[in-house]
Amino acid sequence: MKPSTFARAALVAAAAVSSLAFAAAPAQAAPGARLGHHDCFQSTDWQGWSSPSPNILYLRVRIKDVYRLDLSAGSNQLQWPSNHLINTIRGSSLVCSAIDLDLAVSDGNGFVQPLIVKSIRKLTPEEVAALPKKDRP
Repeated sequence: MKPSTFARAALVAAAAVSSLAFAAAPAQAAPGARLGHHDCFQSTDWQGWSSPSPNILYLRVRIKDVYRLDLSAGSNQLQWPSNHLINTIRGSSLVCSAIDLDLAVSDGNGFVQPLIVKSIRKLTPEEVAALPKKDRP
């Protein structure tokens, strides 16, 4: 076998193995992926929030739904009990993806820090039940 023919055969084999490995991987939502149609919510349905760490927010929507928001650059300000979240609505108030949220954390005295949401996901009832009580929104 010529070296160039061998190199091509090796590339084809590597590509085949790679595509098989990709196909066998479990499907995961890409960062910033859209929620399913039935999981979208109106920002007015947002009832409360909590933050167990600077890069994670939990939103309580309606009565029983909880959404996890992963932040690209979080803030320690989220752990301060007197601070609050601000959501600026531009256009539709329907939230179906991370880009639909324009969040900031504020101390109510002029300090406002923008937050960038990189992903949003609705938690299953089992995941909500597994959250420590102090972390539930």
